[in-house]
Amino acid sequence: MPDDSKPLLIKRYASRRLYNTETSDYVTLEDIARFIRDGREVQIIDLKSGDDLTRQYLLQIIAEHESRGENVLPINVLNDLVRSYTTQAQSVVPQFLAMSFDILRDGQSKMIENMTSIPGPMSKMPGLEAMQKQQQAFLKAMTGGWVPGSGDESGSDNAHTAEDLDEIKKQLAELQRKLSAMGK
Repeated sequence: MPDDSKPLLIKRYASRRLYNTETSDYVTLEDIARFIRDGREVQIIDLKSGDDLTRQYLLQIIAEHESRGENVLPINVLNDLVRSYTTQAQSVVPQFLAMSFDILRDGQSKMIENMTSIPGPMSKMPGLEAMQKQQQAFLKAMTGGWVPGSGDESGSDNAHTAEDLDEIKKQLAELQRKLSAMGK
């Protein structure tokens, strides 16, 4: 049985084939992407040199998804990333991106929690269940398998203020407006 607490070791042979050391079989980039979406950390090592190639392969997976039209990164973000490699901002960009994704995960988990706990018109919104499943899948992919509500959250502050509810309603209205605009 695989040990999910440590990264899945993938070895790259001189032939550039990728070998899963847990299952003793060859894998593709899509297999590696699936492992990651399923919450598993991976580490890709060059068998001959011992170099860690994980970053290179993760970037390749992202580039392949982007080239197939599965655009997650807007052009302005890509431009800013390229700029960050040639400026002094390079030292703060990794921390900024990590904190931004933490905030994104936290905000999405709170929105999902609030949407599922609110009885009434929001819970009857067409497509809400599908949107919630999509959000959960996204969160799982972005958080390495951790899903809100499954961790060691104390749950001691379940009361939602009117401001929180108003903010959620605004976010939902904005989301509905964007979805409507996409359908035109």
